[in-house]
Order: sequence, then C-alpha cells, then structure tokens
Amino acid sequence: MDYYEFQFGYTSSVATEVINDILATELGAVGFESFVADENGLKAYIPVSAFQPDTLTNCLSAFPLEGTVIHHTYTSIAARNWNEEWEKNYFQPIRIDKQCLIRASFHQPEEGYEQTIIIDPRMAFGTGNHATTYLMLCEMLTLDLHGKEVLDMGCGTAVLAILAARKQAHRVVAIDIDEWAYRNAIENCRLNNTLDIRIEQGGAELLPHCGMFDYIFANINRNILLNDIRYYAPVLKPGGHLYMSGFYEEDIPAIEQECRQNGLTLLSHTSRNQWTVVRTQNTNNGNS
Repeated sequence: MDYYEFQFGYTSSVATEVINDILATELGAVGFESFVADENGLKAYIPVSAFQPDTLTNCLSAFPLEGTVIHHTYTSIAARNWNEEWEKNYFQPIRIDKQCLIRASFHQPEEGYEQTIIIDPRMAFGTGNHATTYLMLCEMLTLDLHGKEVLDMGCGTAVLAILAARKQAHRVVAIDIDEWAYRNAIENCRLNNTLDIRIEQGGAELLPHCGMFDYIFANINRNILLNDIRYYAPVLKPGGHLYMSGFYEEDIPAIEQECRQNGLTLLSHTSRNQWTVVRTQNTNNGNS
C-alpha cells in the first residue's frame, strides 16, 4: 500500500514536543497511521487511498493550541514496515522517578526501578498519548490497590491493568473495543506474567457483566468519556474512584458536568503538556 509522508512544522511559542504530541493525536483521528517526532516537528503517514485534503484542512484549522501556525509538505512513498518505524523512532521508555519503568523488549534493561513493565506495542500507528499514560501511571503509583477490584477501560496495551496487578489488586479487568488492542493486551500480560487479568474485547456494553469496581481507569478521549460516564458510574462501588484522561484541560468543565449528572464528584486534576487526568468519586453513600 502506498502512503503519503507529511512533514509538519510550526511557528509557535509552545515547545515543539508538546505540539507534536497533540498533533499526532488529532491526526490519528482523521486517518493518519504512523508518526515520527523530532525537534523539527512531526512526520505523519497516511494511506494514499485514505487521504482527504478537506479533512486535513479542517483538522488543522481546529487545532486546539491558540497562536500555533502549522505548515506542512508531503510526498508519496512506498509501503514500509510500520511496526519497525514506530518502534525505532517513536516509542521510548517511560520513566517515573525510580518508581516505575515502562519499556519494550527491544529496549535495554535498566536497574533500580521498583516496577518494570515490558510493553511490546506491535502496532502500525502511534497516537502520541505518552502524556496521558504518564499521568495515569503517576496516579496509580500513589494508590494502595492491594485487594481492590480494578477496571482498565480502553486498555490499549494493558499497561495500567498490568500495573494494577503488580500492585496486588484482587481482580483486574481490561477492556478495549479494538481487536489489535485486545490481542496486544493478551500478549503483554503474558510478557509480564500477569495472566490473571481478565481481558475483554468490546465497549461499555460489557460493563454490566463485569461486576463492581473500587477503581476505574479510563484513558480514552473526550467524546467517548462523555458518552460512557453514565455506564461507568453504575459499576463503581460507593466511595469508589474513577480516573479519566485522554482530553485537554479545557475539557474539564464538560467532563465535570457529566460526572455530576451521574453521581460522581470531581476531586482533583493534574495536567502535563496540555493533557489532564481527573480524579472523581462515587459519592452515593460513599465517604471521601
């Protein structure tokens, strides 16, 4: 399959790495499948058959960082090994102090971390969501999950589910609607010897059959979260906590409003590179 290779550059006061991260997410929503970021900007790849100029124009016009001017060029290229491209050029280890290291099997081992989780993405595209993954991991590392029941909703590689299992959660369920994510989650659980994690393929319609949870972690995107909060709330135990990420700081009011309508109280939020994670609680018969 032939692809277009786009080279995006910017005129902006915002750091290039921040723009790269957000732009990759926006482009991923309109058909781009692979990204390679560097200090000069972002290379992005889309099948020739999938490219729609008007869609790209609208995407760039609605870019959420005010004052950022995006310019680009593109050329046609032959198909290549996208897994190899992404792994070598985009996926980098995630380090959180000395508490946790997330690396792939092709990265060199590193000593001195309390937790090391191996994630082999096996994917043909990257969405640039390292900031949201980092935020969710930071939140999880502060929690005592021993004996708790945990849901990783929109699990992707299942890294959050694996960390929950490592932190001795009693029961962990990981759900993703995408077949690639489902298969990749199974593979990564094997790599980390966390075979007790229950992995399901599907969406929020599965939740009534999955029991109740002390903690729900949903790292997806704004629109899906706004639609699915009403499904998360009924399976969250009284006093239980729902953590959500995958959206921008400016989206917090909409998220908070939907939470209130479903008996959830927003307790706090943390941000990184324009992205945010919110912590909410089921306050129906629960205690803070």
